[in-house]
Amino acid sequence: MIKKRTIQVEKVNAHIVNWLKTYAENAKVNGFVIGISGGIDSAVTSTLCAQTGLKVLCVEMSIHQAQSHVTRGREHIEQLKNRFPNVTSIEADLTSVFETFKKAVPDDSDTCKLNLSLANTRARLRMTTLYYFAGLHSLLVAGTGNKVEDFGVGFYTKYGDGGVDLSPIADLMKSEVYLLGSYLKIPESILKASPTDGLFGDDRTDEDQLGASYDELEWAMLENEAGKSANDFSGREKIVFDIYKRLNTINQHKMIAIPVCFIPKE
Repeated sequence: MIKKRTIQVEKVNAHIVNWLKTYAENAKVNGFVIGISGGIDSAVTSTLCAQTGLKVLCVEMSIHQAQSHVTRGREHIEQLKNRFPNVTSIEADLTSVFETFKKAVPDDSDTCKLNLSLANTRARLRMTTLYYFAGLHSLLVAGTGNKVEDFGVGFYTKYGDGGVDLSPIADLMKSEVYLLGSYLKIPESILKASPTDGLFGDDRTDEDQLGASYDELEWAMLENEAGKSANDFSGREKIVFDIYKRLNTINQHKMIAIPVCFIPKE
């Protein structure tokens, strides 16, 4: 499982920054708002946005967040504000909002479904918060999803972290996001941290949830795009390829346009 794409990091950086600035200017907005999680994707996305010179608002949205996530996020925000005068930040602690929501809805479902539904609720509360600030300051909500998450396995919450105005890194594999992160001098604490969505209030990683690492899923995505099937592999490769195909299939509802029931003219 070595197969990976290669990018010219400096050119990719310049291309995305130009794309972001052009899009924002055409939309006649002031800049961007980004939710900062303490992970690599939001760190890279916010740094790309900062390079446009337009207003960038970084938002911390803690909901029973692990202290390590909070610490990494704040380290990145402080570094970014020191590097770019157009960057500001704000904290919106949503823990009490989340707890109030839990009290207002029934919880008679089985534990597994309840926990997953509440995890997605966290993401949707954060999306609502980002759009609140976007409306106040005339900003675009910048998405932080990469290609493996957004178009490979659908590892995001529909109308949560998937609810954005534009996606600057959605054509980059996770490994490419890390390459860009190193180029952009993202804090080492973030570059070395295990990827996690932080939606369950524990220490489970993305790999724990997905059953495969991003490097493995990236390999599977490229092999699938090359027309390979599960019959072409054995051992761990077959397991990973099957995981990729299963997730890609069940999460198609996130990746395709919303179905519309068109009424025949006659």
